[in-house]
Amino acid sequence: MGYSFSARERSRVVQTLSEQEWDLLVIGGGITGAGIALDAQTRGIQTALIEMQDFAAGTSSRSTKLVHGGLRYLKQLEFGLVAEVGRERAIVYENAPHVTTPEWMLLPIVRGGTYGKWAASFGVYLYDRLAGVKKSERRKMLNAEETLAKEPLLRKEGLKGSCIYVEYRTDDARLTLEVLKEAVAQGALAVNYVKATDFLYRDGKLIGVKAMDLLQRRELVIKARKIVNAAGPWVDFLREKDGSKQGKTLHWTKGVHIVVDQSRFPLRHAVYFDTPDGRMVFAIPRDGKTYIGTTDTDYHEDLEHPRITVEDRDYLLRAVNRMFPSLGLTPHDVESGWAGIRPLIHEAGKSPSEISRKDEMFRSDSGLITIAGGKLTGYRKMAQKVVDLVASELEAETKQNFGPCRTADLPLSGGKFGGSAHYPAFLKEQIQAGMEWGLAREEAEKLVRRYGSNVGLVYDIVKKRSEEAASFGLPPDVFAALVYGVEHEMTATPSDFFIRRTSAMFFDIDWVRRWKEPVTSAMAHLLGWDEETTEQHRRNLEQRLTEATEVV
Repeated sequence: MGYSFSARERSRVVQTLSEQEWDLLVIGGGITGAGIALDAQTRGIQTALIEMQDFAAGTSSRSTKLVHGGLRYLKQLEFGLVAEVGRERAIVYENAPHVTTPEWMLLPIVRGGTYGKWAASFGVYLYDRLAGVKKSERRKMLNAEETLAKEPLLRKEGLKGSCIYVEYRTDDARLTLEVLKEAVAQGALAVNYVKATDFLYRDGKLIGVKAMDLLQRRELVIKARKIVNAAGPWVDFLREKDGSKQGKTLHWTKGVHIVVDQSRFPLRHAVYFDTPDGRMVFAIPRDGKTYIGTTDTDYHEDLEHPRITVEDRDYLLRAVNRMFPSLGLTPHDVESGWAGIRPLIHEAGKSPSEISRKDEMFRSDSGLITIAGGKLTGYRKMAQKVVDLVASELEAETKQNFGPCRTADLPLSGGKFGGSAHYPAFLKEQIQAGMEWGLAREEAEKLVRRYGSNVGLVYDIVKKRSEEAASFGLPPDVFAALVYGVEHEMTATPSDFFIRRTSAMFFDIDWVRRWKEPVTSAMAHLLGWDEETTEQHRRNLEQRLTEATEVV
């Protein structure tokens, strides 16, 4: 039987959680937890996943939004990691080309910079070989004139040339969602806003959790044979509850990104450049904006709602104005931004930027399995490692055979059009279909790129419910995205919709301001909220808007 992934059915889904014993309960609905749920479920391990906020609300919607090959690992001589990450990047792209886009990245070579010409050339050559980069995407070396022809805004002084290579841009929150939707399609149960509050034991062994449904304010008990702690920055809190926080612990660092309109920063290419303190920063064009990141500072404050400080913003503005001196960007040019927490494994004596991004798995005496650290790009391999352990333990206990990982060539939800080679034709055909239903080309294209092969369901809403859309003062494309989100992506609050289902809070802040009221009213109607609940969600959205647009 399949479980619903609709916010309208959420109460029933929560009820089901406590009505059966699961083979596996995953705590954490970021990319790591989502990957584990998909891997486990496709092997026949009956899996449930709970997330205390919205899916991807922690680190997995606050990254640099690159499925990147890990060029920086070369500097740390982690060759095995480069090779694995390169392979994984190609897999992520093939399985979900609608949320992953190849993007040429320019690495300027500047006198006195981190990378000299030889080091950059050899480094990226080695990277191409280790990562198995396909021929058409291998690095090219450019001289100073060729570099400025590609990116005229770059600083001319001290510029020796550049290396151009391919990175993959992604929508991190939507990638997480597509993994989760695929897990649910395969038979897993996943629900947001359910917080694990305590562990349950029998004879010192874990048998389940006590949890709280934060939207309905009700307690429940969830029984499971195996429990995986994939709570990202929160993993140590759960290890503490289990009495097993020993040995290695988490080290939180904060990464901040700011967003500027392309009219102020008309960047043609993504650029990866030096800062005076020896760190590297990205500037990346996306959807009419350019975003700049990231900082890397120790963090000890609120994990749920990290804020951008004046120092964070000014550090990035200084870095960008130094590399692109004609811009003269000021704080007034920053439209929005985000701060995210990296849950790294602590290494004594190392600065935030030096700490390895490798993942680690811990297993406590009670049976709690914890996965921490790691990168967005490596989510599938992290999942495989965890599920291999879960499967072997379940096999020993139940004599059932669950077999190997099956996710390497499994298209994700929305990615079902036969791989990246077929995506351009699919895109063209579906944009045409959207225009036939009365959408402008730009509106149709946005929907196809966002929903991939699920766009047909969105178009059905455009076709059948345009009068309903008008009754809330919403255009058909916005209403269709909202309804699809509520009914197929468990969009439970307006913040879910504006931040993680559409990324508008980061890349189109005016759109959020324009539609926040009608979207909130429509959701209140669709989900049957009373006035008090509606007001609470309205206040929450205002708070998120403040965090995205104001520094502290």
